[in-house]
Amino acid sequence: MQPIRSTPLRSLLHRLLLGALASLTLSGTAHAWWDSDWTIRKKITIDTASTGVAIDTPIGSSAVLLRLSDGDFQFEAAKEDGSDIRFIAADDKTQLTYHIEKFDSLMSEGFVWVKVPDLKPGAQVSFYMYYGNSGSKATPVGDSKGTYDSDTTLVYHFAEKTTPFSDYSGNNNTAKAAAPTADAIIGEGLRLTGHAPLTIPASASLQVFAGTALTWQAWIKPGTLAADAILFSRHDGAGGLVIGLNNGVPFVEVSSAGTVSRSVAAAPIAVSTWHHLAVVAAPGKISLFLDGAAYGAPLAASLPGLNTDLILGADPTNTARPGFVGDVDELQVARVARPDGFIKFASLSQGGTDDANKLVAIGADEQTSTWLSGNSTFGILIRSLTPDGWAVICILTIMAIVSWTVMFTKASFLNRNSKGSDRFMKAWHHIASDLTALDQGDLENAKSLGGRVDKKGQKLLRDACIYRVYHTGVEEIRHRMDKNTGQRVLSAQSIQAIRATLDAVMVRESQKLNKLMVFLTIAISGGPFLGLLGTVVGVMITFAAIAAAGDVNVNAIAPGIAAALLATVAGLAVAIPALFGYNYLISRIKEATSDMHVFADEFVTKLAEFYRPRAD
Repeated sequence: MQPIRSTPLRSLLHRLLLGALASLTLSGTAHAWWDSDWTIRKKITIDTASTGVAIDTPIGSSAVLLRLSDGDFQFEAAKEDGSDIRFIAADDKTQLTYHIEKFDSLMSEGFVWVKVPDLKPGAQVSFYMYYGNSGSKATPVGDSKGTYDSDTTLVYHFAEKTTPFSDYSGNNNTAKAAAPTADAIIGEGLRLTGHAPLTIPASASLQVFAGTALTWQAWIKPGTLAADAILFSRHDGAGGLVIGLNNGVPFVEVSSAGTVSRSVAAAPIAVSTWHHLAVVAAPGKISLFLDGAAYGAPLAASLPGLNTDLILGADPTNTARPGFVGDVDELQVARVARPDGFIKFASLSQGGTDDANKLVAIGADEQTSTWLSGNSTFGILIRSLTPDGWAVICILTIMAIVSWTVMFTKASFLNRNSKGSDRFMKAWHHIASDLTALDQGDLENAKSLGGRVDKKGQKLLRDACIYRVYHTGVEEIRHRMDKNTGQRVLSAQSIQAIRATLDAVMVRESQKLNKLMVFLTIAISGGPFLGLLGTVVGVMITFAAIAAAGDVNVNAIAPGIAAALLATVAGLAVAIPALFGYNYLISRIKEATSDMHVFADEFVTKLAEFYRPRAD
């Protein structure tokens, strides 16, 4: 017969111990709550490794865009203007500089730029966003100038609708007049018609010296394609810098001392689609980037000196060239040559695609109002636990899991035993009238109770203790019949021997029924005492610390004592379910044992009746 297999407790305990050690390690490195006045926080993870979006070239300091929606942000819990939003670095102390481009509680839409210093390629960086503070401490602290490094000279979000566009870099390079806006890839944007360019006045911060570095980047969506459509131009005497699209092919053109150099053409872009376009100029080389990747071969040239107005959407020095027709968003200019990783990160993180969500992942909300959060009652208890308290609770957790596993497996086994016993007894009543039929034919006839139980039913019967007692009895009968000389008679000694064999089988079955029940008795009796030990030791440590400090403070005593009492609660939480489960299971086991004894008595009685010596 197929034996009953129990749960491999040794392997289970090994895994539980490893889990307990891991939980202790995590508890020591868990991040504390930055400020209790803020009730909600969420973890922001920037992943430039293969687990996110791989970037293998240097990035550096960057302003990271966070797109907020009702799917990942509770607008009703924040202030109407988002002034309670804060960003805290992974050290739980350092506040990160940020500014809000748009925050619309009614439409559940927000765009926030956060400065993350020194982003590394192939690595993960995490920080926290806090919000949910309606108090007076939650005043606006957004700093657009501090969001960008000192090398950034111009930043336009094009978020203004009725006023001139503001320069978020802090250099006050405000456009002369506002242009019509439209829905863009990030909030609102600039719509260029080809006839009304945007003029940005020259300034000291925008001055370009000959042979120096420059980075120009923007999001563009062409509405139509034309030959040499000018997107950006700047001319100063014989020198000039022009960026445009020639029938959808982006190009950069540099004029110096009467010589005009243009980048090599590559594949065109489609109309009515957003693309990130960037020009990075270094001494002797000017590179063009499209959607974060190098576009065509670099142009072997250097920038001329430029100290004139910047024109977006036209070239005043050559009116024969058409102006760019389409939408523009997020124009940025810097006085340095940004690394390739910086351009790629900007393109991928701002695009709003699946790659953006993988690169900049916004985690779930953590709330202080939940029972496990940092400033909740339970969170305070967890933080106040001493090492001995953690050790006791880990042991109690293992005891609880073991006891629950035993209760589940034992209840499942008893249920199978009960079903098998019911099936067996229904078939048994049909053959109990003449046991001599069992010693005839092959053994399979006896196993199937005279053919009344099919193969599927026999599989169910193997889980029944009564069936195993019956099967042993049948084997004993057949064994003795084989030794007889054809007479179907059992002596009194043979019946007594069969009864002894059945008693041995019932003892073994009782042992199987009671196997592992000792773990429940250990949990019932040992759980409360182990919890009490943790409480006593925790209280001792708390009072010893107070004595060493020499200051009696209720606020200092209460958390320690409350955490110490948590061990007792844990001990009772282990013992009470085990107590109920033990009483239920032991009653089921007694019932199964009684059924075996009743059946064994009936079986032996039938043996004595049908196999007694008969008078001739």
